[in-house]
Amino acid sequence: MRAIVSAGGTGGHIYPAIAIINKIKEEEPNSEILYIGTSDRMEKDLIPELGIRYEEITVSGLKRKITFENFKVLYQFLSARNKCKKIIKEFEPDVVIGAGGYVTGPVIWAAKKLGKKTFIHEQNSVVGLSNKYLTKYADKIGVSFSSTLDCFPKEKVVLTGNPCSEKAINMKKANKENYGLNKTKKLVLIVMGSLGSKTVNDKIVSFLNDFKNKDYEVMFVTGNSYYEKVKKLRVPENVKIVPFVYEMPSLMKVTDLMISRAGASTMSEILVLNVPTIFIPSPYVTNNHQYKNAMDLVKQNAALILEEKDLTKENLIKMIDETLNDKNTYKNIKDNLKELGIKDSGERIYEVLKGMIMDDKKFF
Repeated sequence: MRAIVSAGGTGGHIYPAIAIINKIKEEEPNSEILYIGTSDRMEKDLIPELGIRYEEITVSGLKRKITFENFKVLYQFLSARNKCKKIIKEFEPDVVIGAGGYVTGPVIWAAKKLGKKTFIHEQNSVVGLSNKYLTKYADKIGVSFSSTLDCFPKEKVVLTGNPCSEKAINMKKANKENYGLNKTKKLVLIVMGSLGSKTVNDKIVSFLNDFKNKDYEVMFVTGNSYYEKVKKLRVPENVKIVPFVYEMPSLMKVTDLMISRAGASTMSEILVLNVPTIFIPSPYVTNNHQYKNAMDLVKQNAALILEEKDLTKENLIKMIDETLNDKNTYKNIKDNLKELGIKDSGERIYEVLKGMIMDDKKFF
């Protein structure tokens, strides 16, 4: 398979794109992949380091308010579109894939105009601005949540789940003792994303000592920058503070309850690993999509939610204690997660791509 892949801006778009690439290479080792990304976001360093051919374009996101800056955005889009046409003509892909972010706009547009098969993937329950725009230019659209199916044309949309989930499933279960944890005690894992959240971290630090007499252990993952502030903090014996966990899914496999943001990739891992979770969604993201992601599970009794504005010692500790101690509620959450989790997302996406390509070739 010859494929052009595009995604950019955040790990929530880039890591699913990488997962799709890895699945293609797993199924067809001789595949040729070209990645189109921005010239100034995280993908420009991450993708070449993985040995994937990289082409960059200069493009910016549309401002949501009326401003002259949007004229510059439009000019960049037109220039990027022309460059993408040239790249696509030279590479001659079987399929062009967009996994989110404004960089995908000119890529998918150019591919469609050149008659190439196009696929886009939506990780969140709320459709991003780029994918809304690209709906008419996509031949097939993969979504992570069943609630998003109605947001796209019925003949195009496919429930695939998030491809990051397969990597999580294949990770080896962590050894608790390697983290200084007790093998026999329940584990509550608190993590607010790879960078952490100063607002939430400050609140949690203020009541870490209140976990002292609990019969479970707490691991608090602060993020590297915040860790410097608390690394010498004296905490109860059943509380561990670490800056970062590089293979988080392996630790999630031995976690009894997670306290987390509601980013798309994290949610895909929670679903397939069946980890009961109290979501504290970030209120600082576009369209409040983390809240809507979390509510997608909460409405199906597969998770709990505590909004950041309501985060207090009393509220959080009460939710933790009640969830761990109520066996029926806990079991229902795990059972519902098991029902909702899609464990073969990468395979589903690969089959969609292969079907698109074979359908195109059967006429020749």
